[in-house]
Amino acid sequence: MTGLILPPGQGKKIVTKAQEVTFKATAADGSSVSVFEVIVPPGFDVGAHVHDHSQEFFYVLEGTLDLLAFEPTERTGDSWHDWESPDGDRLVRAEKGSSMFVPPRTPHAFRNSTTEPVRMLFLNYPSPDHERYFEEIAEIFSAPSVDPGAVARMRERYDIEPITPLRYEPPLGA
Repeated sequence: MTGLILPPGQGKKIVTKAQEVTFKATAADGSSVSVFEVIVPPGFDVGAHVHDHSQEFFYVLEGTLDLLAFEPTERTGDSWHDWESPDGDRLVRAEKGSSMFVPPRTPHAFRNSTTEPVRMLFLNYPSPDHERYFEEIAEIFSAPSVDPGAVARMRERYDIEPITPLRYEPPLGA
């Protein structure tokens, strides 16, 4: 198989305690867009952030994610869950078939606030920025304890300007 056609479950897989990412189309394949299948575990919150240059697209394949993509009336630094836009927009409980497009400089976030894993398709432009990001974050998350400073430095290198913290707080018993 050439790698241009992938059967279900195939592709380079990166598994951490905070998420599972399968690479579907990459710069190595000649793609200008990185395409990933991502399993988001219960309790994972990517934190609100912006990109100066990157564009992203999220599509919920299974489960329900909380999604946000707007400039809030006030950027609070600890949590984005109660943000509201000047037009009254709030986070969306996005079920199977929902999508979110994020142009550059748009604050956005997602979290799995349910007790079940969520499966989503994630596209990022330009390739290979997020490919390298996922590889590097896997190294950081594999340490016995996660160094927040290492996460912050890595996110800065990959055009990720955090507004609220990335969190992974699995439900009790998970």
